[in-house]
Amino acid sequence: MSMTDPIADMLTRIRNASAARHEYVDVPGSKVKWAIANILKDEGFVREISWLADEKQGFVRVYLKYTREKTQVITGIRRISKPGLRIYVGKEDVPKVLGGLGVAIMSTSQGLMTDRQAREHAVGGEVLAYIW
Repeated sequence: MSMTDPIADMLTRIRNASAARHEYVDVPGSKVKWAIANILKDEGFVREISWLADEKQGFVRVYLKYTREKTQVITGIRRISKPGLRIYVGKEDVPKVLGGLGVAIMSTSQGLMTDRQAREHAVGGEVLAYIW
C-alpha cells in the first residue's frame, strides 16, 4: 500500500485517537514524524513520546494528553501544505494560529520549528500544520 502523505496520516491518527480518548497512538516512524511529535510534546499537546524499534522502520508512540475533565487538549489539528499544493511563507508572513493560541509547525532551512521559533530566528519556510 502506497501512502502519498505520511504527515497527514500521522495527524489524522492523532486526531482520531484523541477523539476516541485513547491513551496513546502508534505512527509509522520517520525523522520528520519524530520531530513533529517532539514539537507537540514541547508545546504541551501530548504527554510523552517514545520510539519503538521493530524489524522495519519502527514506530513513534505518542501518549495523548487530556484535562482533568477528560476533554482533549488537542481541539484541532489541520494539515496545511499538501503534496498537491505546497504552502511556503517568507519570514515576514509567518502565520499566527488563533492569534497566538495555537501553533503552526513549519519546515525551515534550520529544521522543523514552531511559528514562534521561526519568528525568533527570522526564517520562513513550508507551513506543515496548524494545531490548537
